[in-house]
Amino acid sequence: MATVPTDLPVTYFTARDGVRLACRSLGEGRPLLLIHGYFSNAFTNWIRYGHARLLAEAGHRVVMPDLRGHGDSDTPQDAAAYPPDALVNDGFDLLAHLGIDPAGGAYDLAGYSLGGRTAIRMLAKGARPGRAIITGMGLAGILHTGGRGAYFRHVLTNLGTFKRGSSEWMTEAFLKTTKGDPQALLHTLDTFVDTPCEALAAIDLPLLVVAGEDDDDNGSGQALADAVQDGRYQSIPGNHMSAVTRPELGAAIAGFLQI
Repeated sequence: MATVPTDLPVTYFTARDGVRLACRSLGEGRPLLLIHGYFSNAFTNWIRYGHARLLAEAGHRVVMPDLRGHGDSDTPQDAAAYPPDALVNDGFDLLAHLGIDPAGGAYDLAGYSLGGRTAIRMLAKGARPGRAIITGMGLAGILHTGGRGAYFRHVLTNLGTFKRGSSEWMTEAFLKTTKGDPQALLHTLDTFVDTPCEALAAIDLPLLVVAGEDDDDNGSGQALADAVQDGRYQSIPGNHMSAVTRPELGAAIAGFLQI
């Protein structure tokens, strides 16, 4: 899969609380909502490494928002703009903007890392896509969001102090490449909501969990797949940072949607 050197045009929609959110789209066909990860944006997760193009060529209308506090979306500095499940509400607002019934099954839903957690929260709150793909996320990151959140809070409140080559240093380096807003990203941590086992057990649509074989940042992907009624698991090369760059990620999503 070749690297895509250029971005896509940006459109905007307004969330229920007035925050302006950015979105990119590619292709025609059945809508596929792709939600990016924390510190990242739609371009970095989905466009840069060719996943969006691959999925569009497979016949999907790929819809890729920038989460609030990220990318080309608004980055409010007020903590009040980041209530629990704000990102989930934004996902539902995007579906409404697109004229898609969230419970109607006429679209598919996928996300990487925080995007995967956001997709799970949407499912727990009534979204009913035809299929869902959760990538870069494991069971621990769904059940206990505070653990991973504490790591990022530590990074964001101690920028510029980490030893070169450390995990925290690499996380900060990634933040610099995406030109993230530290204050907005710090507030984003307050949107995280745990999803209990019983809510996962109630998810009965076809769901694929994909994770790098060396990615244990958010716990076990296999355990997450086992926690839902119709889940399956697929590993791909890489760790949490590198798996998203691998062509196998887009191929796994495309393959599952064609079953």
